[in-house]
Amino acid sequence: VFNNMGISLKNQGKLEEAMEAYNMALSIKPNYAKGYNNKGAALQEQAKFGEAIEAYSKAISIKLDYAEAYHNMGNTLKEQGKLEEAIVAYNKALEIKPDYADTYNNKGLALKEQGKLEEAIDAYQKALSIKPDYADAYNNTGIALKEQGKLEEAIEAYHMALTIKPDYADAYNNTGTALKEQGKLAEAIDAYHKAISIKPDLNEAYYNMGLVLQGIRFSKPVKDLPELIVQLLDKKTFVRPSAICPAAISLVKLDLGFHVLIESYLANQLEQSLEETILSLSKVPLFLKMMQVCPLPDLEIESFLTWLRSEILNNIYQLSRSDANLTFLSTLALQCYTNEYIYSQPDEDTHALKKLESDVLNTLEDGNQPSALAVACLACYKALHDYSWHHLLHMTDDLDVLATRQISEFQQENILRTEISVLSEIRDGVSSKVREQYEEYPYPRWINLRIPMVAKPIYKIAQNANLKVIDHKIFECAEPQILIAGCGTGQHSNLTATRFKDCNVLAIDLSLSSLTYAKRKTQELGITNIQYMQADILDLAKLGRQFDIVESFGVLHHMDDPMAGWRVLTDCLRPSGLMMISLYSELARQHIVKMREEVQEGNITADNDGMRHFRNKIIKSSKEHHKKILSSPDFFSFGPLRDLIFHVQEHRFTMLQIKKCLANLSLEFCGFEANEIVQRFKTTNHGSGDPYDLDEWHNFEIENPDTFSRTDGFWCQKIR
Repeated sequence: VFNNMGISLKNQGKLEEAMEAYNMALSIKPNYAKGYNNKGAALQEQAKFGEAIEAYSKAISIKLDYAEAYHNMGNTLKEQGKLEEAIVAYNKALEIKPDYADTYNNKGLALKEQGKLEEAIDAYQKALSIKPDYADAYNNTGIALKEQGKLEEAIEAYHMALTIKPDYADAYNNTGTALKEQGKLAEAIDAYHKAISIKPDLNEAYYNMGLVLQGIRFSKPVKDLPELIVQLLDKKTFVRPSAICPAAISLVKLDLGFHVLIESYLANQLEQSLEETILSLSKVPLFLKMMQVCPLPDLEIESFLTWLRSEILNNIYQLSRSDANLTFLSTLALQCYTNEYIYSQPDEDTHALKKLESDVLNTLEDGNQPSALAVACLACYKALHDYSWHHLLHMTDDLDVLATRQISEFQQENILRTEISVLSEIRDGVSSKVREQYEEYPYPRWINLRIPMVAKPIYKIAQNANLKVIDHKIFECAEPQILIAGCGTGQHSNLTATRFKDCNVLAIDLSLSSLTYAKRKTQELGITNIQYMQADILDLAKLGRQFDIVESFGVLHHMDDPMAGWRVLTDCLRPSGLMMISLYSELARQHIVKMREEVQEGNITADNDGMRHFRNKIIKSSKEHHKKILSSPDFFSFGPLRDLIFHVQEHRFTMLQIKKCLANLSLEFCGFEANEIVQRFKTTNHGSGDPYDLDEWHNFEIENPDTFSRTDGFWCQKIR
């Protein structure tokens, strides 16, 4: 009775009470094998693995042919990562009970974790021969087949699992992943959608959908998908909003109400009133969500929002204080703040703004509060923290997000400035100019970030990225010390800190504004293994430290002498350590080179007015190199635009130059991490060593000069 009570309590999740019941059973009957086995299962759920093993061992000592106890012991050992011992326990269970399907399945899982995929598949097949309707075994077979690259067979196995168990959310999720690798993106999204509709809390399906949405634009509406993307964005750490913005915008433009509205505007035939227009937009939740979380890289939408912002400003006193109006205006203010107020501002807006700000100030000086609409409207043109009177505002709940983004976070960053350690004064001339640029324009502003769901050891990350690592000693590093040289506003540092298991990260940057932004976001994410420091790469010898991994993304090419900086980073790397570097491509940036020359020849200043003027010229231009940049998301906010075209220093590299640099630094090229680019490369380069041959990459880039239009990183290793 006590044993049965323990089982009931365990099923309710009341593990401590279950333990008490099992102990009562065992006090009455000390040789009760079943009681020890069940006690072990409760201890296992509490992650008390050592005690669980003891309980299973006691059960087995009482009942030598206790297959279930051996099976459970195997599960506990597997959970501890003791795979060989787990397999021994499973084999013991199978000697006693040869038709134990669950044991074959779990043995397969242990073998799969060891990378023994054929043996794992064989174990799953034995489970299925005993239990033909074993959906889990089919699903696990599919996972192993997918890892072998046998995508069609994997999908067939998942299909068998779903035939047996139609509501098997994990099998739909796994099907989606296999379909994505086949390039069947629409089908993959449909599979993830089904997984989530069955199991709304299946975070892995949301996470995977975020990845597949990066490579797609929709040509027809997809039922329920806009709502699903909103849910995905609400997860905050599952997707980088800018990465899926093209997919989201394509869906927004397929929304009938939005489509009619923007087409009417573009044709100068918009008949709706201003309030009706705002109300129509408020019925497109995905549009509002994207406005809140990243700049929208679409010139038609930019033109529409620029016009709408002006209309609202010039009619602010006629607008009713409806929820729709206030929500939209607050959302528009967030969009303008995130894109750093890049929208054009006609003279009539400047005059109207002066009057509106004067009205707001007079209201505050009279001891009253201005209307929320007026405050949100002003926030569409300038950040609230930049208004001298912002401290007098009593922000209402309906402006809470706007107040947080434009006031509270700025104040928090000012406090954090005093907490950032400084290695030494920045003396290099070019470094000082670069620092000044990023103090004025911390790059980039970001709201949400895709971070790994599970941190992994170095060997697993290298394996997943198909890196050719020469010295495997680096894989023995259990707690990697990592240097991020040039962390910017923290996207890179937060990603790395959550990617590598048990790591510690030192993230440096020239700009205090960038570092405080980064530290605020790190605290917001609850990440605790990053230290931030203001430092110049050229001064890193003063640290007196070496690191297991060094990452520098998009930094060296902005130094006066990139090779000098790269040599310092190499000195900071331990022997056998890994380094990830990204550099501008000489071939992919030729259109940027032409525009930088135009900026220089035209004496165009790198302030907001100068950049906005040059940007408008590009938008109206029919020149090919101008049109090419319109597809870059960096074109749609000031910080990234300055980084893209107006940077104070830029170097570019060919593959052969990179090869020479690596040789001079005694670094061995390990491969590019950009999986899509590598897959494209492999369609014409079939040799197993080709992905690790920079001569082959040079030839490929000559034929495909736009390959590295983004600053994709490559890995190398210090070989002595």
